[in-house]
Amino acid sequence: MTMYIFDEKDEYYRCPAGGVEVPGSLVLSVKLLRGYAANPRVYLYPDGGETEAREISMGFDHLTGAYDVYKSAVHINTPGLYWYRFLIDSTFGDVFTIPENAEGSFQITAYSPCAENPDWLYGGVIYHIFVDRFYRHARSDDSDPPPEDSAYAVFRQDWGGCPYFLPDEEGIVRNNDFFGGDLRGVIEKLPYLEEMGVTCLYLSPVFEAASNHKYDTGDFMKIDPAFGGDEAFEQLCAIAKSRGIRIILDGVFNHVGSDSRYFNRYGKYDGLGAYQSADSPYRDWFYFREDGTYASWWGIELLPSLNKQNGEYIDFICGENGVIAHWTRKGVSGWRLDVVDELPDYFLDPLHDAIKRENTKALIVGEVWEDASNKISYDVRRRYFTSNQLDSVTNYTLKNAIIACVKDGDVIQLADVMASLCKNYPAHVLNSLMNILGTHDTARVLTALSGVCLPDSKIDMSDFRLSDDQLMTAKRRLRLASLLQFTLPGVPCVYYGDEAGMEGGADPFNRRCYPWGYEDLDLIRWYKGLSRLRKERGCFKDGKYTLIEAREGMFAFIRGSGRSRVLIAVNVSDTDRILNVGSFNFDLLKSKKLDTLTVKAGESGVYAIR
Repeated sequence: MTMYIFDEKDEYYRCPAGGVEVPGSLVLSVKLLRGYAANPRVYLYPDGGETEAREISMGFDHLTGAYDVYKSAVHINTPGLYWYRFLIDSTFGDVFTIPENAEGSFQITAYSPCAENPDWLYGGVIYHIFVDRFYRHARSDDSDPPPEDSAYAVFRQDWGGCPYFLPDEEGIVRNNDFFGGDLRGVIEKLPYLEEMGVTCLYLSPVFEAASNHKYDTGDFMKIDPAFGGDEAFEQLCAIAKSRGIRIILDGVFNHVGSDSRYFNRYGKYDGLGAYQSADSPYRDWFYFREDGTYASWWGIELLPSLNKQNGEYIDFICGENGVIAHWTRKGVSGWRLDVVDELPDYFLDPLHDAIKRENTKALIVGEVWEDASNKISYDVRRRYFTSNQLDSVTNYTLKNAIIACVKDGDVIQLADVMASLCKNYPAHVLNSLMNILGTHDTARVLTALSGVCLPDSKIDMSDFRLSDDQLMTAKRRLRLASLLQFTLPGVPCVYYGDEAGMEGGADPFNRRCYPWGYEDLDLIRWYKGLSRLRKERGCFKDGKYTLIEAREGMFAFIRGSGRSRVLIAVNVSDTDRILNVGSFNFDLLKSKKLDTLTVKAGESGVYAIR
């Protein structure tokens, strides 16, 4: 028998399971083998402050088998990240710790009360659109859209063709080919998006910029003319709202384009840009070296880095009439913050305040690829949740775990990731997580799920397609992956075209045009059914997550409580499995009553009580 039993993932030992709202308490319990251990205490300290540690005694509570159960209520009054471990005297005269590694500790995320939760998002569906590649609206003639004001821009007539990916004669990949997708095209497709159950549109950058991806902002105060300009954007916000769909924008505040109003390297804009003169009003927005060169984002000269300590730049974005205020007043309901790890607290705090000042229920999503609750960037522990800087993050950890589950059968990784999210994230963050399977920065989920080794060279990748057998396997796995995406805590975010069966490797092959007229209609029906399921069952808004089984290729869990519970099971093994979980007797996916819950190999089920 073991000397002790403690499992921080189990509410029996740690309650509540998630973050702690301050002032508040966390009740910890530990089982000690009778006669071999005594005097347990909790060793608690704030992040970075072990010199401030305190020992908290644990009191005997009851007996269970060969173990004594001890409990203690840990009170926390100040928000922040905390760590704890147990110190226990053994009958052999020494002191041992839980965890047994003396330097190891368990995490507590203590956060301030938050009355600004964007609960309108709970239970909804996000749809991510890369505007140039979604839909080109029907024009009265066959004219091109407004031309990009760049000598390098190329307008493509071959909707669905392979995006340009090779460097030009100057050795630069300019991302300068345009297929003509625009905001009026999005407006025309709003009925489709409404049928898909979409409640929130996340648009990749739409501000004026030279490239097709628009991450090289040219003017924060203008919607790109090729997308239809300000008028089309305001129409989109208004019409989408009438259909129950909100709009969130991509906030790219780490850098701008070298071909921008603020830098103006090529003299495109009136006025004096920072590159042109030290007398420019924007000069201190950037980092110039003595030799005249400048700092750029990840060394890409087309993207000069912004000085986020500069008060004038902060006011331009966050001020009373700044960028955030301007677009919120135009109808924006939130922001996805690009590379939020590179936005320091002295910029992120006023940015948060500016967004919530205009709309207390606005959504703030940070692009984070790891566990955001304990993230360290540039040697600084981030306080995204302890200070309520963010409402949500891009859930890459869950994405990776879902793909590993359905592709490789790794149900343990998925169980561990979910346990970590439920333990480390505040409840309101957990309910609004942006649950992704693919993005404009990753391979298409269908391609990722195929398990095929992709070509190394972009030239080979440009022609790569899955075989019929590979595609069939990937689509079967996508049904399982998307079911998990739509039913686990958080909000699913569908990357445009994933529901239509699009495939492709990394950028730019994940940014092809939506295949209108060539969609996989069976997949679309599947996604519509998942959206209906979320809409009809309130447990998917904020219902409790309870793991039922994660072994031998079976991953099963319950959302909700009481009779409103729903059981979700995914069987990635090659053997049919029977679930014995009480009174669940109705298959919601097949709309029929069942005698036994048999989940066939490679299939899934969603069950209710009737």
